[in-house]
Amino acid sequence: MADRAGRTHLQRVGHPVRRQRVLSFAALAILLVFIGRLVMVQAVNAEELSDEALATRLTTTSVSTERADIVDRNGTVLATSVQKYHVYVDQTELAGWTRYEGGQLVAEGPLDAAKILAPILDMSESELAAKLVGDSTFTYIAKYVSPETWELIDDEGISGIGKESVSQRYYPNGTVAGNIVGYMGGRSDQAGLFGNAGIELALEDTLVGEDGSVTYERGANSASGTVIPTGILDEVAAEPGDTVVLTIDADIQYQVQEILDEAVADTGSSGGIVIVEDVKSGEIYALADSDTVDPNDPGASDSEDRGSRAVSTVFEPGSTAKVITMAAALEEGVATPTSEYVAPYQYTTSNGQTFSDSHDYGKQQYTLAGILVNSSNTGTIQVGEELGSETFYEYLEAFGFGEPTDVGLPGESGGILRSWENWDGRTKYAVYYGQGVSVTALQTAQVYQTIANGGVMVQPTVVQGYESADGEFTARETEEDTQVISADTASQLMTMLEDVTAEGTGGAATIEGYRVAGKTGTAQVFASDGTQSGVVASFVGIAPADDPRIVVSVIMFHPRTSIWGGTVAAPVFRDVATLTLQSLGVAPSTGEADPYPTTWE
Repeated sequence: MADRAGRTHLQRVGHPVRRQRVLSFAALAILLVFIGRLVMVQAVNAEELSDEALATRLTTTSVSTERADIVDRNGTVLATSVQKYHVYVDQTELAGWTRYEGGQLVAEGPLDAAKILAPILDMSESELAAKLVGDSTFTYIAKYVSPETWELIDDEGISGIGKESVSQRYYPNGTVAGNIVGYMGGRSDQAGLFGNAGIELALEDTLVGEDGSVTYERGANSASGTVIPTGILDEVAAEPGDTVVLTIDADIQYQVQEILDEAVADTGSSGGIVIVEDVKSGEIYALADSDTVDPNDPGASDSEDRGSRAVSTVFEPGSTAKVITMAAALEEGVATPTSEYVAPYQYTTSNGQTFSDSHDYGKQQYTLAGILVNSSNTGTIQVGEELGSETFYEYLEAFGFGEPTDVGLPGESGGILRSWENWDGRTKYAVYYGQGVSVTALQTAQVYQTIANGGVMVQPTVVQGYESADGEFTARETEEDTQVISADTASQLMTMLEDVTAEGTGGAATIEGYRVAGKTGTAQVFASDGTQSGVVASFVGIAPADDPRIVVSVIMFHPRTSIWGGTVAAPVFRDVATLTLQSLGVAPSTGEADPYPTTWE
């Protein structure tokens, strides 16, 4: 080829061998990269990458169990879980629903569905229709529907109506022991329902057990979570909760609640408490509060009525606590049941504090037994002066004042017991007859349980034990028994207390065929401004006195028909103790009482 100058140039031709060689080297380099990557995948990082791939296919779901039952001592179910359904609608699907009969269109869409379902769900058509119309694919229309109701709904075959299985807590005996069993409710910091009171709250972890889990492998394109048959499947079984067995006898509890509510109404009291306890074991047969909550509908009760006032409400025990002064005097050897005292209507202590008896009978020549039988304040103070504040404080502590009993219920108060060093000039004497100190109804019962049990205090309990899913029973662990006073002192006190019902202020507590021991009490209640706002009338008794089986504590708040425990509380004791003794099959008493003299010449 020649240029413009006439010069000739040779055309260069590409070298095919060289080009092939370059291409071969390039292909080889790419191949080496792929080989290196393959080595990394299958050898060096194989396990890590396999784990990552597997993790994208694994799904873990929680497996829960039904909340366990709460039953009474005889197996009567007080709380259980039942199958229910939440009913929902896919409004978009329902909009196209039609029903034909005999080739004729008889129903279609949400409005006709509302006409069909409203009577089944006990709802108005307009209310239901409002929930069925729209473009939502999931809207609840009714919750906690029974299986029977769902079956009626399902039989209608309405497109777009579905169910969601749920569990609901059910209390078949309503208010019976509602203050003990408790109820379920929500929590602000957690989703779901939890125990909000009573045993449901106190033993939440025992009742629910532990959730299990299922981990399975699903297909990569399976949004629905379809299990790969040959894939990994790992199951951790759920641990069912334990059935809680109470010491309560549901039949006794029911009757006690009925008696108490009637007594509250008859006496005009603002409320009342009754406790029935086994002397030897400390097991509670009945623990009744007036206006007991129905756990199926706790919102229907005032908030203060949803728990147990028997363990949470404190009050001055009044004369029922005089027995502690007598116990201390006998145990310390400063007096015997026949020691002699002069009890005037009014008595002034060495620091100028004046105290009075409830009635002006003039100067009475009482024995120690007579002071208790006639419930003399002035006589009791004189006995207390022989003990001294520090010694008496030790006996109040020994009998359980100032500390909760750990009966098994939440919210239990230990009462109010200030150190003897902090007692003012009046309180240091008032405590001898049950004022200046506050207790619960259960703490009051414990004093008399101790005396009836030969001076041995047993921890009270509303929980007998726990039964696992396979039927194994485990008794609740309680504190060791405590010898508070000697058996001799306890025996002397029993004789003195029996005379309270035979000759003293507790005559209305007597039971035909059974010997009864007990003590009446009336304590003033003061408002924050120091004015009296009411009274607490009480009676705590033991039956049979000759072979103690039960202690019954009756507390009546602010009665209007009478302020005296012997008038408003003792009859309640009589009725409750009678039915309990009969229910337990306790034989009538044998023999006669041999009381101490109550006066001297």
